[in-house]
Amino acid sequence: MNKKVKFLASILVGIVTLSSLAGCGSSSGSSKTGKTITVWSHLTQAEVKQITPIAQQWAKKTGNKVNVVCDTSEYSNFLQAGNSSKGPDVMFGVPQDNLGTFQKAGLLEEVTSSDLDKSKYPETAIKAVTLDGKQYAIPLSIETTTLFYNTDKVKTAPKTFDELVEQAKTVGFQYSVNDLYYSYPFIAAYGGYTFKDNNGTLDSNNLGLANAGAIKGYQMIQDLVQKDKFMSADIKGDIATGQFQAGKTGFYIGGPWDVDGFKKANLKFAVVPMPTIDGKPMSTFVGVQTGFVNARSKNKTEAMDLLKYLAANTSQILFKTGNRIPALTSEADKVSTDPNVKAFVDQVKVGTPMPNIQQASAIWKVSDSLNMLTSGKMTPANYAQKAESDVKAAIDAQK
Repeated sequence: MNKKVKFLASILVGIVTLSSLAGCGSSSGSSKTGKTITVWSHLTQAEVKQITPIAQQWAKKTGNKVNVVCDTSEYSNFLQAGNSSKGPDVMFGVPQDNLGTFQKAGLLEEVTSSDLDKSKYPETAIKAVTLDGKQYAIPLSIETTTLFYNTDKVKTAPKTFDELVEQAKTVGFQYSVNDLYYSYPFIAAYGGYTFKDNNGTLDSNNLGLANAGAIKGYQMIQDLVQKDKFMSADIKGDIATGQFQAGKTGFYIGGPWDVDGFKKANLKFAVVPMPTIDGKPMSTFVGVQTGFVNARSKNKTEAMDLLKYLAANTSQILFKTGNRIPALTSEADKVSTDPNVKAFVDQVKVGTPMPNIQQASAIWKVSDSLNMLTSGKMTPANYAQKAESDVKAAIDAQK
């Protein structure tokens, strides 16, 4: 993958033909009896190749047959396929911000307490698969953003945001500032939010992008560019990444997808949880890869059993092949001996799951206009009104 899951979040609600499904790998069990379970996976081809033998282990144990397909089509393809005889029984490796659309279409089979032991996962991961107080998927892996620093330039990682700003005046600090995914922790620091969380149910009619806390967050974001001049107002993510990788800046906000590139560049770096603001941890967006059963499957019992088997037995494979941090706490602990991995695991614990309701894609309208804030063309207060208005308009357009 490994890039921000939010780029995968935009659901094309229009009809997509089944011919757009491009299989990049498939495998079948040899059983001549039992039922045939079809799995579509949106993981990478290399990952699908590795999980297929695990699926066949299940097939051999249960006397069933499994077809695993690497699905490179749009996520919206499942909206049509799920209602047809050509649809999969299991979807494996889908970001949680797509779940709301599928749930509204009646395509998600509820995951009961006997299928999902919530105590074995971080609360953030369970929230990510919860809609209307019920779970509709099993968490597979977790990811978030946090703070990277160059260990040649920075001897002691900052504990507070004020310390970060002070140190950055000497060593530099850049990130994809105009991307909501990366800048959300500043908006949330004083009480801003996307959709109001009412005990596990997100309210699309209650936005927190223009409240007093959000405005303070916008001021912090604007100051990084206009006051502190750490980065240009039109900076792109690849530029910020390249500057840090080349050793030209001391601080960077990034995700686990950045780690391999920095290692290959022989950069001396470390990863730590985000610094605190006013004594409170900064809450980053958390993305969760999930697996779920098609509610229209004719083999739901077997499909759920296979999904549970895959979820329980592929964590380390996905970590080694795709750098995906396991959602299962016990499996995450195994890889947290690496301090860089541990930093992401710890950050997830204080993070905010990306919205998973049907209206989730509307929040990314903020990324389309953040440059108006960072360039100084709008005050934080005026920008707050624009951001919320744009998201409301995008939600209305979905109706």
